[in-house]
Amino acid sequence: MRNRLVLVVAGVVCVVGLSSAPGGSLLAQTPAAAPATQKPTVPRGQSTAITRREPPSDKPAPRSAAGKILLGGATPAQNGLWTPQFGILDPILEANKVPFKPWAKALYDYRQSNELEPHARCKASGVARQFLTPYGVEFLEIPEAQRLYIFDVGGPHTFRTVYMDGRTHPANLVPSYYGHSIGWWEGDTLVVDTTGFNERFWLDRRGLPHTEKLRTLERFTRTSAEGLKYEATIDDPGAYTAPWTGWFFIRFNADQELFEYVCQQANYAHELMVGEADSVDRATTIVP
Repeated sequence: MRNRLVLVVAGVVCVVGLSSAPGGSLLAQTPAAAPATQKPTVPRGQSTAITRREPPSDKPAPRSAAGKILLGGATPAQNGLWTPQFGILDPILEANKVPFKPWAKALYDYRQSNELEPHARCKASGVARQFLTPYGVEFLEIPEAQRLYIFDVGGPHTFRTVYMDGRTHPANLVPSYYGHSIGWWEGDTLVVDTTGFNERFWLDRRGLPHTEKLRTLERFTRTSAEGLKYEATIDDPGAYTAPWTGWFFIRFNADQELFEYVCQQANYAHELMVGEADSVDRATTIVP
Protein backbone atom coordinates (compact mmCIF):
# COMPACT_ATOMS: atom_id res chain seq x y z
CA MET A 1 0.00 0.00 0.00
CA ARG A 2 2.78 2.48 0.94
CA ASN A 3 4.55 1.96 -2.39
CA ARG A 4 1.41 3.12 -4.19
CA LEU A 5 0.93 6.10 -1.85
CA VAL A 6 4.43 7.49 -2.49
CA LEU A 7 3.27 8.40 -5.98
CA VAL A 8 0.58 10.75 -4.68
CA VAL A 9 0.92 14.39 -5.74
CA ALA A 10 1.87 16.82 -2.94
CA GLY A 11 -0.42 19.74 -1.92
CA VAL A 12 -0.31 22.39 0.78
CA VAL A 13 -1.41 22.55 4.40
CA CYS A 14 -1.05 24.35 7.67
CA VAL A 15 -1.98 22.53 10.86
CA VAL A 16 -1.47 23.62 14.56
CA GLY A 17 0.07 22.68 17.90
CA LEU A 18 2.18 19.53 17.95
CA SER A 19 5.47 18.54 19.49
CA SER A 20 7.70 15.76 18.24
CA ALA A 21 9.85 13.49 20.35
CA PRO A 22 13.18 11.75 19.88
CA GLY A 23 13.21 8.42 18.08
CA GLY A 24 12.23 5.20 19.75
CA SER A 25 8.99 3.52 20.70
CA LEU A 26 7.16 5.43 23.40
CA LEU A 27 4.52 2.75 23.93
CA ALA A 28 6.57 -0.42 23.66
CA GLN A 29 5.33 -1.75 26.99
CA THR A 30 1.72 -2.54 27.92
CA PRO A 31 0.81 -1.92 31.58
CA ALA A 32 -0.29 -5.10 33.35
CA ALA A 33 -2.69 -3.02 35.41
CA ALA A 34 -3.65 0.60 35.87
CA PRO A 35 -0.30 2.06 37.01
CA ALA A 36 -0.60 5.26 38.97
CA THR A 37 2.74 6.67 37.81
CA GLN A 38 2.90 5.99 34.06
CA LYS A 39 3.24 9.22 32.06
CA PRO A 40 4.16 10.01 28.44
CA THR A 41 7.86 10.84 28.11
CA VAL A 42 7.49 13.19 25.11
CA PRO A 43 7.03 16.96 25.42
CA ARG A 44 3.53 18.36 25.47
CA GLY A 45 2.16 20.21 22.43
CA GLN A 46 2.43 23.99 22.75
CA SER A 47 -0.47 26.38 22.36
CA THR A 48 0.05 28.54 19.25
CA ALA A 49 -3.44 29.44 18.04
CA ILE A 50 -6.64 30.97 19.34
CA THR A 51 -8.44 27.71 18.61
CA ARG A 52 -6.47 26.12 21.48
CA ARG A 53 -8.17 28.25 24.11
CA GLU A 54 -9.86 26.58 27.04
CA PRO A 55 -13.65 26.99 27.13
CA PRO A 56 -14.52 29.78 29.60
CA SER A 57 -16.19 28.57 32.75
CA ASP A 58 -16.65 29.89 36.27
CA LYS A 59 -17.61 26.47 37.57
CA PRO A 60 -15.24 23.67 38.64
CA ALA A 61 -15.35 20.22 37.13
CA PRO A 62 -18.10 18.08 38.71
CA ARG A 63 -17.10 15.29 41.05
CA SER A 64 -18.77 12.26 42.56
CA ALA A 65 -19.54 11.96 46.26
CA ALA A 66 -16.18 10.21 46.59
CA GLY A 67 -14.41 13.17 44.98
CA LYS A 68 -13.74 11.53 41.60
CA ILE A 69 -13.89 13.61 38.41
CA LEU A 70 -17.00 12.98 36.30
CA LEU A 71 -16.92 13.04 32.49
CA GLY A 72 -20.65 13.72 32.20
CA GLY A 73 -23.14 15.90 34.03
CA ALA A 74 -22.89 16.94 37.66
CA THR A 75 -25.74 14.54 38.49
CA PRO A 76 -27.01 11.34 36.84
CA ALA A 77 -30.03 13.35 35.64
CA GLN A 78 -27.95 15.87 33.69
CA ASN A 79 -27.15 15.00 30.08
CA GLY A 80 -24.39 16.53 28.01
CA LEU A 81 -22.20 16.12 24.92
CA TRP A 82 -18.57 17.04 24.26
CA THR A 83 -17.96 19.00 21.05
CA PRO A 84 -14.91 20.62 19.37
CA GLN A 85 -13.86 24.16 20.31
CA PHE A 86 -13.24 25.35 16.77
CA GLY A 87 -14.66 25.26 13.26
CA ILE A 88 -14.83 21.68 12.04
CA LEU A 89 -12.43 22.39 9.17
CA ASP A 90 -9.79 24.10 11.33
CA PRO A 91 -6.43 22.31 11.59
CA ILE A 92 -5.28 20.89 14.91
CA LEU A 93 -1.58 20.06 14.34
CA GLU A 94 1.34 21.86 12.74
CA ALA A 95 2.32 19.79 9.72
CA ASN A 96 5.85 21.19 9.68
CA LYS A 97 6.44 19.67 13.12
CA VAL A 98 5.07 16.22 12.37
CA PRO A 99 7.94 13.73 11.85
CA PHE A 100 6.48 12.27 8.64
CA LYS A 101 8.03 9.50 6.65
CA PRO A 102 8.14 10.56 2.96
CA TRP A 103 5.23 8.38 1.82
CA ALA A 104 3.05 9.59 4.74
CA LYS A 105 3.78 13.26 3.96
CA ALA A 106 2.93 12.71 0.27
CA LEU A 107 -0.40 11.15 1.20
CA TYR A 108 -1.13 13.89 3.74
CA ASP A 109 -0.48 16.59 1.13
CA TYR A 110 -2.74 14.82 -1.37
CA ARG A 111 -5.58 14.78 1.13
CA GLN A 112 -5.54 18.57 1.40
CA SER A 113 -6.96 18.79 -2.14
CA ASN A 114 -8.85 15.49 -2.19
CA GLU A 115 -10.78 15.04 1.04
CA LEU A 116 -11.93 11.51 0.27
CA GLU A 117 -12.34 10.80 3.95
CA PRO A 118 -13.88 7.50 5.11
CA HIS A 119 -15.83 9.42 7.79
CA ALA A 120 -17.81 11.10 4.99
CA ARG A 121 -18.74 7.58 3.88
CA CYS A 122 -20.15 6.63 7.30
CA LYS A 123 -17.03 4.85 8.56
CA ALA A 124 -15.97 5.00 12.20
CA SER A 125 -12.96 7.19 13.05
CA GLY A 126 -10.54 6.55 15.89
CA VAL A 127 -7.99 8.64 17.84
CA ALA A 128 -8.36 12.47 17.56
CA ARG A 129 -10.84 12.26 14.66
CA GLN A 130 -13.44 10.74 16.97
CA PHE A 131 -13.60 14.00 18.96
CA LEU A 132 -13.77 16.38 15.98
CA THR A 133 -17.29 15.70 14.75
CA PRO A 134 -19.73 18.64 14.98
CA TYR A 135 -22.29 16.72 17.02
CA GLY A 136 -19.87 15.50 19.66
CA VAL A 137 -19.46 12.43 21.85
CA GLU A 138 -20.73 11.18 25.18
CA PHE A 139 -18.67 9.41 27.86
CA LEU A 140 -20.32 6.73 29.96
CA GLU A 141 -18.33 5.09 32.75
CA ILE A 142 -19.81 2.04 34.48
CA PRO A 143 -17.60 1.30 37.51
CA GLU A 144 -19.48 -1.89 38.38
CA ALA A 145 -18.62 -3.35 34.98
CA GLN A 146 -15.14 -1.78 34.92
CA ARG A 147 -15.89 -0.36 31.49
CA LEU A 148 -16.00 3.10 29.94
CA TYR A 149 -17.84 3.77 26.68
CA ILE A 150 -17.46 6.66 24.23
CA PHE A 151 -20.54 7.09 22.07
CA ASP A 152 -20.43 8.97 18.75
CA VAL A 153 -23.42 11.10 17.72
CA GLY A 154 -22.68 11.93 14.08
CA GLY A 155 -21.39 9.35 11.65
CA PRO A 156 -21.97 5.61 11.70
CA HIS A 157 -23.69 5.09 15.09
CA THR A 158 -20.62 3.54 16.70
CA PHE A 159 -19.17 3.43 20.17
CA ARG A 160 -15.79 2.64 21.65
CA THR A 161 -15.11 0.40 24.66
CA VAL A 162 -12.33 1.15 27.15
CA TYR A 163 -11.54 -1.70 29.55
CA MET A 164 -10.84 -0.35 33.06
CA ASP A 165 -10.18 -3.68 34.81
CA GLY A 166 -6.37 -3.74 34.56
CA ARG A 167 -6.15 -6.19 31.68
CA THR A 168 -3.42 -6.05 29.04
CA HIS A 169 -3.84 -6.05 25.27
CA PRO A 170 -4.48 -9.53 23.84
CA ALA A 171 -2.13 -11.01 21.28
CA ASN A 172 -3.08 -11.24 17.60
CA LEU A 173 -5.72 -8.52 17.60
CA VAL A 174 -7.90 -8.21 14.52
CA PRO A 175 -7.34 -4.60 13.32
CA SER A 176 -10.36 -2.33 13.80
CA TYR A 177 -11.34 1.35 13.57
CA TYR A 178 -11.11 1.95 17.32
CA GLY A 179 -8.53 -0.69 18.18
CA HIS A 180 -8.35 -2.29 21.63
CA SER A 181 -8.35 0.22 24.50
CA ILE A 182 -7.36 -0.20 28.14
CA GLY A 183 -7.65 2.69 30.58
CA TRP A 184 -6.95 3.89 34.09
CA TRP A 185 -7.16 7.09 36.12
CA GLU A 186 -4.11 9.17 37.08
CA GLY A 187 -5.58 11.66 39.52
CA ASP A 188 -8.10 13.72 37.53
CA THR A 189 -6.88 12.42 34.16
CA LEU A 190 -8.26 9.43 32.29
CA VAL A 191 -5.41 7.67 30.45
CA VAL A 192 -6.22 5.32 27.54
CA ASP A 193 -3.69 3.03 25.85
CA THR A 194 -4.85 1.68 22.46
CA THR A 195 -3.42 -0.63 19.81
CA GLY A 196 -4.81 -2.88 17.07
CA PHE A 197 -5.96 -0.16 14.65
CA ASN A 198 -6.76 -0.69 10.99
CA GLU A 199 -5.66 1.84 8.34
CA ARG A 200 -9.18 2.76 7.18
CA PHE A 201 -9.62 6.12 8.90
CA TRP A 202 -7.82 9.47 9.25
CA LEU A 203 -6.17 10.40 12.54
CA ASP A 204 -7.73 13.88 12.36
CA ARG A 205 -9.88 16.01 10.06
CA ARG A 206 -6.89 17.18 8.02
CA GLY A 207 -5.83 13.71 6.94
CA LEU A 208 -2.92 12.54 9.08
CA PRO A 209 -2.21 8.95 7.96
CA HIS A 210 -1.16 5.91 9.98
CA THR A 211 -0.45 2.19 9.64
CA GLU A 212 -1.41 -0.92 11.59
CA LYS A 213 1.72 -0.36 13.70
CA LEU A 214 -0.03 2.59 15.37
CA ARG A 215 -0.27 2.72 19.14
CA THR A 216 -1.67 5.68 21.04
CA LEU A 217 -1.69 7.04 24.56
CA GLU A 218 -4.61 9.44 25.09
CA ARG A 219 -5.13 11.66 28.12
CA PHE A 220 -8.51 13.21 28.99
CA THR A 221 -8.31 15.94 31.67
CA ARG A 222 -11.49 17.76 32.66
CA THR A 223 -10.35 21.23 33.66
CA SER A 224 -13.72 22.82 34.49
CA ALA A 225 -17.46 22.30 34.14
CA GLU A 226 -17.19 23.10 30.42
CA GLY A 227 -13.61 22.23 29.43
CA LEU A 228 -11.79 18.97 28.73
CA LYS A 229 -8.24 18.78 27.41
CA TYR A 230 -7.65 15.97 24.93
CA GLU A 231 -4.04 14.93 24.37
CA ALA A 232 -2.81 12.10 22.15
CA THR A 233 0.68 10.67 21.81
CA ILE A 234 1.12 8.96 18.44
CA ASP A 235 3.62 6.11 18.16
CA ASP A 236 3.58 4.69 14.62
CA PRO A 237 6.99 3.67 13.21
CA GLY A 238 5.27 2.77 9.94
CA ALA A 239 4.26 6.36 9.16
CA TYR A 240 6.47 8.56 11.38
CA THR A 241 10.15 8.71 12.27
CA ALA A 242 9.47 9.41 15.96
CA PRO A 243 6.56 9.52 18.44
CA TRP A 244 4.79 12.87 18.72
CA THR A 245 2.09 14.52 20.81
CA GLY A 246 -0.76 16.91 19.94
CA TRP A 247 -3.72 18.27 21.89
CA PHE A 248 -6.83 20.46 21.87
CA PHE A 249 -9.81 21.32 24.05
CA ILE A 250 -13.37 20.11 23.68
CA ARG A 251 -16.41 21.68 25.34
CA PHE A 252 -19.22 20.26 27.44
CA ASN A 253 -22.69 21.21 26.24
CA ALA A 254 -25.09 20.55 29.08
CA ASP A 255 -28.66 19.35 28.66
CA GLN A 256 -28.01 17.70 25.31
CA GLU A 257 -28.16 14.02 24.54
CA LEU A 258 -27.58 11.49 21.78
CA PHE A 259 -30.01 11.76 18.90
CA GLU A 260 -30.76 9.82 15.75
CA TYR A 261 -28.31 10.72 12.99
CA VAL A 262 -28.76 9.26 9.52
CA CYS A 263 -25.36 9.23 7.86
CA GLN A 264 -25.35 10.17 4.16
CA GLN A 265 -28.99 11.21 4.00
CA ALA A 266 -29.16 14.38 1.87
CA ASN A 267 -25.36 14.63 1.86
CA TYR A 268 -24.47 17.62 -0.32
CA ALA A 269 -20.73 17.68 0.51
CA HIS A 270 -19.71 16.44 -2.91
CA GLU A 271 -16.14 17.68 -2.48
CA LEU A 272 -15.71 15.08 0.26
CA MET A 273 -16.66 12.43 -2.28
CA VAL A 274 -14.73 13.43 -5.41
CA GLY A 275 -12.08 15.93 -4.23
CA GLU A 276 -10.75 17.98 -7.16
CA ALA A 277 -12.11 15.52 -9.70
CA ASP A 278 -15.52 15.47 -11.38
CA SER A 279 -16.13 11.85 -10.44
CA VAL A 280 -14.57 8.87 -8.68
CA ASP A 281 -13.52 5.65 -10.40
CA ARG A 282 -15.41 3.05 -8.40
CA ALA A 283 -13.45 0.24 -10.07
CA THR A 284 -10.47 1.00 -7.80
CA THR A 285 -10.09 1.20 -4.06
CA ILE A 286 -10.41 4.72 -2.67
CA VAL A 287 -7.34 5.64 -0.67
CA PRO A 288 -8.63 6.42 2.84
